Amino acid sequence: MIKEECKALLDALSRVTACYRHMVLTIGGTSDSQNLREELKKTRQKAQELAVANRNKLTTVLKDKTVSKEDKAEFERLWVIFSTCLEILEIDMRRALELGHEFPLNVPKKHLIQTGMSGGTSGVAARAMSVQNMKYEAERNIDVVDLKDLENEINQVGEMMYEMEMKVNVPQWTVEAKQDPGAELKSTISVGASSIGMISVEENKSFCDISKVLAGIIFSAVLIIAIVLAVCVVKLS
Repeated sequence: MIKEECKALLDALSRVTACYRHMVLTIGGTSDSQNLREELKKTRQKAQELAVANRNKLTTVLKDKTVSKEDKAEFERLWVIFSTCLEILEIDMRRALELGHEFPLNVPKKHLIQTGMSGGTSGVAARAMSVQNMKYEAERNIDVVDLKDLENEINQVGEMMYEMEMKVNVPQWTVEAKQDPGAELKSTISVGASSIGMISVEENKSFCDISKVLAGIIFSAVLIIAIVLAVCVVKLS
């Protein structure tokens, strides 16, 4: 039960972190807007809430001495994935801070990057927040005011990562993966290769069938010619 809860929390954190990265990449572009800045704030705060919940669950389990060896190995694997998600979140928060300073919305002389991309990010934010429609309530100067909050939250995430290392020591190189690196990609390639192999076999088979038919026709023609010549020789003699 606890394992499933940890996996569900980790899955939610991964999804929200991915959505946050997608939105961070649009800062300063043609899709940038007041709504985007508010979406970024809500999404990163949601990610931090999930991170705290993940940390509390996994820390409690990994400190429990009664957990079996197999279960502990699985929780350590989840811990490594969680740590990676947290590192990615911190990197994207720092990127959002830098881009936020570079591209304030209410500065007329500061042109946005013409990336060629268009469209809003409300759908991505709604998926991250698990809501049907986003509600926007931020003030007009959120692009400036929120930068200070973002800087403080970056420090909080950094402190969380440091505390995690102090409380639970799980070196990443000691955790064994369930499958080899790139196993999913290899399986896809092998399936594709087998499909190509089947196609080539079928093509070879059909080619062989055509060759047999042609050989039969040629043999029959030669046989008929030989019979005609034999009849002619008999009549002439």
